[in-house]
Amino acid sequence: MDLLRSLPLGLYLEQPQTWLHKIDPRVKIFWLMSFLTTYTFANNEWRLLLVVLLVLTTLLSGIPRRIWQQPQQMAGLLFLTFLVFVIGCFTPDGLGLHYQPRLPEHQVVTQSQSKPQPTPTQAPSISTPTTSNQTSSKKYTYVLFERGVFKVTRRSLDLAIRISTILFTVLYSSNLYLITTAPEEITAALEDLMQPLKMFKLPITEVTLTLTLSLRFIPLVLEEIQNLIRAIMTRAINWKKIGFKGAAKIWLTVTERLFDNLFLRAEQMASAITVRGFTSPNQHRVQWHDFKLKPRDWLAIMLLILFWGARIVYGNDVN
Repeated sequence: MDLLRSLPLGLYLEQPQTWLHKIDPRVKIFWLMSFLTTYTFANNEWRLLLVVLLVLTTLLSGIPRRIWQQPQQMAGLLFLTFLVFVIGCFTPDGLGLHYQPRLPEHQVVTQSQSKPQPTPTQAPSISTPTTSNQTSSKKYTYVLFERGVFKVTRRSLDLAIRISTILFTVLYSSNLYLITTAPEEITAALEDLMQPLKMFKLPITEVTLTLTLSLRFIPLVLEEIQNLIRAIMTRAINWKKIGFKGAAKIWLTVTERLFDNLFLRAEQMASAITVRGFTSPNQHRVQWHDFKLKPRDWLAIMLLILFWGARIVYGNDVN
């Protein structure tokens, strides 16, 4: 078990450097926010288009096949969303309910008996609709599939598409951004975009520095968890023999050791910053990236404008 080599969800992929890695992180942030907001009040066709765009971007970006085929990457998320789609299709939509009449039962029977019934010789006159109306009414069916207890209706299918596509879009768009953008680039881009907030005297630099340290701390946490799991596996503990009480005692000891190691790592990181003369972000400023838009970034911006234009024209939900 190697948590670092298996590339958990959201961990940065350093090699190989694809064209997604080379796009300006500020542009990628706008693309990410577009994916996270355009599915709101959108029709199902647009929601499916977002999923297709994310899959095609992954396949065309040059990300190795061993990466996106992992269970916690695109293949696993597609399988999870497919299960959600199937469950949503066969789940009752809540519209086929039989409501009780507002009047008591004996009054309903009395009113139905008091109505005059047509005699057999006098057949009620029924206006026959036109042929076009008959054909149009026959084409529409609310129940799309029904076999025994399994039933798929139009509303359940619509809800299944909405839930599954939102789940995949939110999770995978964020994951694709994180695996193709370094933590320093993310924080530097956020700091650059939040510069107007400095007029309100908000500590933008301190916030971005804290975010950088937290993102850099994630691999250390995974490494400590991996080392403790390997230490337990090498001891070949007989879990059935020690029982529930013994197993709980071991895992509590492991959790305590994990927090001790993490606090030690955090203290070492703070000491390293102090030794390098870091007093405050404003006095000891480290410029990681010099942002400058390149031709590929301008192309991404133009595609983003077309993306929003297509969303406004074709993606609105008219229902």
